[in-house]
Amino acid sequence: MDFHLRNSGYWGPVTSTLDWCEVNYQFSHYVAEISNTFSNLFFILISLYGAYLSYKESLPARYLVGFAGCALVGLGSSFFHATLLYETQLMDELPMIYVASYLLAVLLESDPGFGFKSSYSKFLVAVAVIFDIVFTASYLVYRDPVYHQCVFATLLLASAFREAHLLFWSEASRTIPDKKKTAIIETLRTGALMFLFGFLIWNLDNVFCGSWTRVKQAVGWPMAFFMEGHAWWHILTGLGIFYLNQGAACMTLSVKDDHHKYRLSYWCGLPLVIRTSKPVTAKVKVK
Repeated sequence: MDFHLRNSGYWGPVTSTLDWCEVNYQFSHYVAEISNTFSNLFFILISLYGAYLSYKESLPARYLVGFAGCALVGLGSSFFHATLLYETQLMDELPMIYVASYLLAVLLESDPGFGFKSSYSKFLVAVAVIFDIVFTASYLVYRDPVYHQCVFATLLLASAFREAHLLFWSEASRTIPDKKKTAIIETLRTGALMFLFGFLIWNLDNVFCGSWTRVKQAVGWPMAFFMEGHAWWHILTGLGIFYLNQGAACMTLSVKDDHHKYRLSYWCGLPLVIRTSKPVTAKVKVK
């Protein structure tokens, strides 16, 4: 049975190379996948909250930019699921690569200071930009989503190995107290588990799409709205990335700066990087 009977709506026919298990244009002529679309609101809001916290705590701009990039991914994903157009699919998939490569570059740049002024930091920025350009050009030619997923997974694995190196094997890791290191590890582990659990639900949704869709149709609206596996992927990855970004921020701040200046706190279960001392600013004498 074809569960994507309505392959055209307000935005025209489906042109994306991906079409998820949620039935197209089931509840609206204007939104192709309503649950997958609106679940991205959580992803966007929690990423913006992370950006706000970075600004509020006067953390270096690189952390605010990372969270803002994640919010951009959520926005692109929302447009993609609302329209199922190839152009909006790129608005979802390409920023995922750009943000992942940016966050990897932040992890690799572990020397003291935050200005990207050294030769090594400039080299990292150049490599990340060239990588993004090459991937974009190749993905426009080779439009296989599996290619995108493999590259994205490789960037995530590289980030995980870099985090492990900074925490366990780098010289700078010896300056981080065991208690703080344990808190960072727990935050990163929780984020990774949330991410992987979301990935599992998404893939179960794909594998059992036919039978699960029949269950959703039998349950009916509004409960079926909460039974979309890919929508839960958006929510769980939003939470997971928030944890991962906060854990990585506390870790890199402790490595690149004085660890006494930052700590991990919690609000409603969410990890927050808190500055324990105000940043030093140059004083201008007025004569």
